[in-house]
Amino acid sequence: MMAEGETEKPDGRERRQHRRYDVKFQVDVEGAENFLFAYVSNISEMGIFVASDRPLSVGSHLKLTFKPIEIAESFEVEGEVVWVNPVREGDESQSPGMGIRFVDLDDEQKEKIVGLIKTIAYLHDHWV
Repeated sequence: MMAEGETEKPDGRERRQHRRYDVKFQVDVEGAENFLFAYVSNISEMGIFVASDRPLSVGSHLKLTFKPIEIAESFEVEGEVVWVNPVREGDESQSPGMGIRFVDLDDEQKEKIVGLIKTIAYLHDHWV
């Protein structure tokens, strides 16, 4: 199942329409039976990648709480794990974790996410 805002290539692979930005900030991930302290390693308007050596399974519904940068207030949003990059023994180039799509965002949450992405994009373009 494709996330909103993604299109399918002719060969069936997904293509993102929303630019991802590399970041590093803490996130609290609360699932039905799990609670993780982890790090967001990239973000887009549609979701985040949470780096973790204990990723939750695809389809897991989560509550995410994060405070991305000093000028932003904390975010609390719902998400769903849409893909997992598991830990693979002997593969030091891996980035274990999970791709999480934001779900059920209200208008205020959407506005805050878009504002955050614009701030990150501005900082990225001017200081990277």
